[in-house]
Amino acid sequence: MNPQAKLIFMISLLLGTTITISSNHWIMAWAGLEINTLAILPLISKSHHPRSIEAATKYFLTQSAASALVLFSSMTNAWHTGQWDITQLSHPTSSLILTSAIAMKLGLVPFHFWFPEVLQGSPLSTGLLLSTIMKLPPITLLYMTSPSLNPTLLTTLAILSAAIGGWMGLNQTQIRKILAFSSISHLGWMAIIIIYNPKLTLLNFYLYTMMTATVFLALNSIKVLKLSTLMTAWTKVPSLNAMLLLTLLSLAGLPPLTGFLPKWLIIQELTKQEMIPAATLMSLLSLLSLYFYLRLAYCTTITLPPHTTNHMKQWRTNKSTNILVAILATMSITLLPISPLIIATM
Repeated sequence: MNPQAKLIFMISLLLGTTITISSNHWIMAWAGLEINTLAILPLISKSHHPRSIEAATKYFLTQSAASALVLFSSMTNAWHTGQWDITQLSHPTSSLILTSAIAMKLGLVPFHFWFPEVLQGSPLSTGLLLSTIMKLPPITLLYMTSPSLNPTLLTTLAILSAAIGGWMGLNQTQIRKILAFSSISHLGWMAIIIIYNPKLTLLNFYLYTMMTATVFLALNSIKVLKLSTLMTAWTKVPSLNAMLLLTLLSLAGLPPLTGFLPKWLIIQELTKQEMIPAATLMSLLSLLSLYFYLRLAYCTTITLPPHTTNHMKQWRTNKSTNILVAILATMSITLLPISPLIIATM
């Protein structure tokens, strides 16, 4: 892709995200979401492969439907209350439609079907954008409207997301699909706590973004897309593979790594809210995700490749591991000891 075109699309992405997260008026938020959608489409379909074109088409259709629902929800609210302010979403029907629209934007169950397919058809760099920065505007809208959302609906969506995200990731061999189901599962953890402690949702999102960025950049560095090629990747950059192993375990939420912090705080908050069954169910469902993270980790460092493999071996990486991966990996692994400081700044 032309560097100037890529720069324009990246600037548009940042502009759309900034407009949505800083707006008070529904129309401005909607405009930001539209700019985002239009800017990411060329980045998804830049390889001109039929799968990429299919991914871009699916992405466009689902995001357009979600944007239409956002507009419909805000207009219904304005019709009944005379308010266009995002924080004044007081009409129950509007909040119900908005929850569905944001679930569709994010890829929460039952609106999750597009996300693994789109991620599978995108390059790893675009997959990173789809999993991180593209989730920020919808989560911001949820954050701003959290007092008026329906707790039962969100808890149901969250538990279903954690269950399906874990369950459907079990038998995948494509790494991008595994990361897509991992994202759906993490979104369940964010959605369950948004009403009771919205700042905790943002903390979870920031830490998830950091860990996912580490995984995507590491995979991009060693040019790996399938589990079978991941088995031979340890010969290329052993140190990077060791970092990838620890980051995957952190994503799974194992102590004493960074990923344990949001899960621990969310379970603590749910217990305070007397939602013991929900907390227990979420904890049990995270074991499903743990299985496929362990599978990825096992393929990354522990498995020796078979003597006969049906793919070309790449003996060296195309680019050197940059300082960004090193910084992100360190933060993805070592932030748990300073958790009191992180909690104090919330």
